[in-house]
Amino acid sequence: MASFVKAADAVAAAMEIEHRGYAFYRKVQEKATDQKTKDFFGFMAEEEHRHESIFAEMLKRIGGLELPTGATDEEYLNYVQGLLDSHALFLPSQEQEMITNPLLGALRFEKDTLIFFIELEAMVPDAERVHVRHCADEERKHIRMLQKFGK
Repeated sequence: MASFVKAADAVAAAMEIEHRGYAFYRKVQEKATDQKTKDFFGFMAEEEHRHESIFAEMLKRIGGLELPTGATDEEYLNYVQGLLDSHALFLPSQEQEMITNPLLGALRFEKDTLIFFIELEAMVPDAERVHVRHCADEERKHIRMLQKFGK
């Protein structure tokens, strides 16, 4: 398969997903009516924030973003935005489901993010796939944590 995306693009997308995830979990936390649900989503928001920091450090290690030849900052941001928006990770309709069944909603959110990275891995050059795999591994950790939380 041809490489369309650089590892830095994937990591930048990962940072944006975590940033959006943080905002999403905080929003759901505010709408929750019981303290246990509020605490759960507060914890998940902080986990997203932690992941964003991990990915920011990773981006520094792999050399940061490079704009494709001839692309402007705006074009590149639109490209990354389109990449993110092509995956239904942050639909407003999910909020009520998250409040009704926080654990199931969070698991679905994390699994959707994992699938995003698994699909993205095939789109980066072979030598850079390890970085995308690391992003996926972080999401797997969240899924395992959520599964333990539910027991």
